[in-house]
Amino acid sequence: APVYDWSGLYIGLNGGGASSRECWTITSNAGVALAPTPSEGCHSATGGLVGGQVGYRWQTANWVFGVEAQGDWANLTGSNASLTVLIPATNRTKIDGIGLFTGQVGYAWNNVLWYVKGGAAVTDNKYSTSFTATGVVYNQASDTRWGGAVGTGIDFGFAPNWSVGVEYDHLFMGNPNVTFPASNIAVTRSDNIRQDVDIGTVRVSYRFGGPVVGKY
Repeated sequence: APVYDWSGLYIGLNGGGASSRECWTITSNAGVALAPTPSEGCHSATGGLVGGQVGYRWQTANWVFGVEAQGDWANLTGSNASLTVLIPATNRTKIDGIGLFTGQVGYAWNNVLWYVKGGAAVTDNKYSTSFTATGVVYNQASDTRWGGAVGTGIDFGFAPNWSVGVEYDHLFMGNPNVTFPASNIAVTRSDNIRQDVDIGTVRVSYRFGGPVVGKY
């Protein structure tokens, strides 16, 4: 009986939404280390993302193995009032890019594929602190950070070589120290910024190669 075969190189597009939890803890001010380190509070940076994926899968019996790279433009933003300053100030995070480099293990029921994935993740981030009353930014910094990713998804083969699916991923991006350079109205400071990201996407992919093989 003929069955769907998921083997082959594929490319596609994806889009959806994401939410990132950002927790700031100030570790130094004007070059002086702080002990204890006070929390500036947390906020969620939320928004949409859109991008593409490319990967390769190979199938043996019902098991499907694969590798994939995914890159997305993102517009995740969020802010909260700092808990540590005398003059009211607002900390803001923006994530404008996300990348995933993962391996996959899945199980196929003909043209339905469920899989789990894991690997590396990267985010591109911008941080700023502004006076709440005026909106004037007095400290800003950026970083590109690497972390880990785990996820799961379901793909449906709906036409020869075409599939559509949904996917959820969680990114563990750690808590590196971020240094804010001095400006003409503020001294330098450093914050330990913890970041986790949750992503939900809809994906459409085209696979090169025949979608159906005869197995007896």
